[in-house]
Amino acid sequence: MSITLVTFDLDNTLWDVDTVIRNAETAMRSWLRDHVPEVVQLYDDGAVANIRTAVLADMPQLRHDLSRFRLEVVKRSIISIGHSERDAAALAEQAFDVFYEGRHQVRYFDHALDVLEDLAARYTLAALTNGNADFRRLGLDRFFSFGYCAADVGASKPAPNIFRAALTHALVEPHQAVHVGDHPVDDIRGASDVGMHTVLVNLDGREQTLEAQPTASIRSLADLPGEIDRIRRERAR
Repeated sequence: MSITLVTFDLDNTLWDVDTVIRNAETAMRSWLRDHVPEVVQLYDDGAVANIRTAVLADMPQLRHDLSRFRLEVVKRSIISIGHSERDAAALAEQAFDVFYEGRHQVRYFDHALDVLEDLAARYTLAALTNGNADFRRLGLDRFFSFGYCAADVGASKPAPNIFRAALTHALVEPHQAVHVGDHPVDDIRGASDVGMHTVLVNLDGREQTLEAQPTASIRSLADLPGEIDRIRRERAR
């Protein structure tokens, strides 16, 4: 049976996430500075790091749910400066909304949208991310038929949960699917462990230690359709 499903990591595969998060953080802190100025000092002093540690100790399940984790950290930060839990929860929600809006201000890597359009015409595409970007909010549901994040399955890649969820959703066997991602462990080893083909996106050409060998490796997203078609042809032999 041939390749029918192509799954994609999002952050650092289709866009540079570090820039996105930095800008979203800046926007959130600006909002906090206007509405809860005392809490910004906690960020500036690095005290929020202790709050993050405490949240993970109290609620370890949030390790796989970045939205709830960030929201809880902001809420506890606001409580720590004297606000009631009720007021802190309301303020944290508003601050998080500002962050989340910025979280979706992405600048796609060269060829990303053209490649998705090309592949969506011939394969079922799905988004699989450890992060909290919503592909629908980005308008990528015109390409992706479905998607899962780590919070949906209660585990982060490279755990098999998210890959198996996609295979079950699409009603395909692992050898009928290709996973595309930038991370040698989370994406390549994780997908390989469940039997999927893999394409490593290595746009800067850096040397990487690989625990699992990808089926293919690319330096430009423009090369992705050709590599997936090659995998499909080889599977069809």
